[in-house]
Amino acid sequence: MNTNNYYKIPGIIALLMAAMVLVSSCQKQPDDIKIDTTNNKDASKTQFKKQGEVYFQDSAKKLLKKIDVEIAETEETRHLGLMFRENMQEDQGMLFLFPVEEYQSFYMKNTVMPLDIMFINSKKRIVKIHRNTVPYSEASLPSMNPSIYVVEVNAGFADRNNIKEGTYIDWRRN
Repeated sequence: MNTNNYYKIPGIIALLMAAMVLVSSCQKQPDDIKIDTTNNKDASKTQFKKQGEVYFQDSAKKLLKKIDVEIAETEETRHLGLMFRENMQEDQGMLFLFPVEEYQSFYMKNTVMPLDIMFINSKKRIVKIHRNTVPYSEASLPSMNPSIYVVEVNAGFADRNNIKEGTYIDWRRN
């Protein structure tokens, strides 16, 4: 074997590997969105900004309760949710809007307050409620059925307002 070629082979291999790493890092992956949730001291001081309203209704569409909501509709705002928030008024919550109806799963990582988390399908019917969730828990809280909306409210809200699976919602943006 020619010794000049012998020394070129490792260099060529290294060059090919570097090119593969460069190409793969340029492709957008679903998990490419990086959100720093490790140092969000300012998020706890975030003032509630009303962006819409959610109406909870019984099967006859009679109003049970109305709340003001912030709307989380980008991947970043959906991921951050109510993390680091220290309190929320009883008539406030967060409405998560997803682009398609599918199985969802939430967790309570970096979430200070216990919450009721309600998963809602495209017919605007609550399909699953996780009540009194545990702050900071990384346990999965699955929707159990496809959903396109999620509403987070203070823990105990659903019980206090007779909201259960099968209850309908409607919502509007400001």
